Amino acid sequence: MPRKGLSLAPRLRYLAGRARRIDVGSVLERAKEVSQTHGKWTPAVVVDMLWSAGFRQVGFQDYVDYDFAILSKAERATYMTHPVSNELSQKYDHPDYRHIFQDKVEFDRVFSDHLEREWMVVDAGNADAVREFTQRQGTIVTKEPVGQAGTGVHRYRAAEIEDWDAFHRGLLERGELLIEEVIRQHPDIAAVCPGTVNTTRVTAFFDGQKTHILAMAQKFGRGAVSDQMTFGGFYTMLDDAGHAVGPGYDSHGHVHESHPDTGFRIADFQLPMVDEVKAFVDRVARVVPQVQYVGWDIVVTPDGPVLVEGNWGAGVYENKPSVTGIRTGHKPRYREAIGF
Repeated sequence: MPRKGLSLAPRLRYLAGRARRIDVGSVLERAKEVSQTHGKWTPAVVVDMLWSAGFRQVGFQDYVDYDFAILSKAERATYMTHPVSNELSQKYDHPDYRHIFQDKVEFDRVFSDHLEREWMVVDAGNADAVREFTQRQGTIVTKEPVGQAGTGVHRYRAAEIEDWDAFHRGLLERGELLIEEVIRQHPDIAAVCPGTVNTTRVTAFFDGQKTHILAMAQKFGRGAVSDQMTFGGFYTMLDDAGHAVGPGYDSHGHVHESHPDTGFRIADFQLPMVDEVKAFVDRVARVVPQVQYVGWDIVVTPDGPVLVEGNWGAGVYENKPSVTGIRTGHKPRYREAIGF
């Protein structure tokens, strides 16, 4: 594929916006964290963080999460970062189609064939339908149409609801307009954390003919409705065969050799049906081909993979060298697939 390059203008706008919003206190806190973790002099870390942000497109949290303080220049160059990912999203995800991925109701409508679960939309006149759906399912998940990082996602059990009219009214008032059946995950995934539906993040690029798998990460929850870090979740990177490359970690300095609740050793995790997952990503990537760069959240069930959501702002999941011992990232794969 010919090199397409990334435009300088979006990069300059992004840097200008970051400069206006920079939180000096936050930068210092991150620098102190790096200093304590890796034994580096804090002022030197601050300078390196600012230089990396301004001239190497490295987000401040990227610098912390991916242990840039202990990496060589060549090793750092292999890491995907959020500023670069943002540029790819802006370039390859057509603005006229992004709303499909931002609105969860619209997403379920467009990708209904790939959800493999029941869902419905709450409106002013369907209190009886909401009750019937919830009682039949036993437990439901509700979602606010627009949200990220797991915000706006809730779980309700029919046995705990006493006033169904009040329940329906509350959903409308809180904007929890999408109701979904709870996904039944594969036993191999439930063995790690049975109380949360644990998603696999597959970052992919569709070039118009072929879907390229850029990175795979397995997220694990702590029993809450979501496996996002805001709910105490963490992740581990997966290799091409779907095997964990090491322990789990998050952006808050927590490292999990084993799952805190079940004792499952994270490095032993093997994603089931990995070939089916890759084929599934290829299928869903073709549904809205105008949005080429997507972070797909998938759950493997006993019957195969199902779709949870797609993120047009794909975000970044990468190796953490101090945890995995792997000192290189996925950026070469992005370059090979996308040509920037």
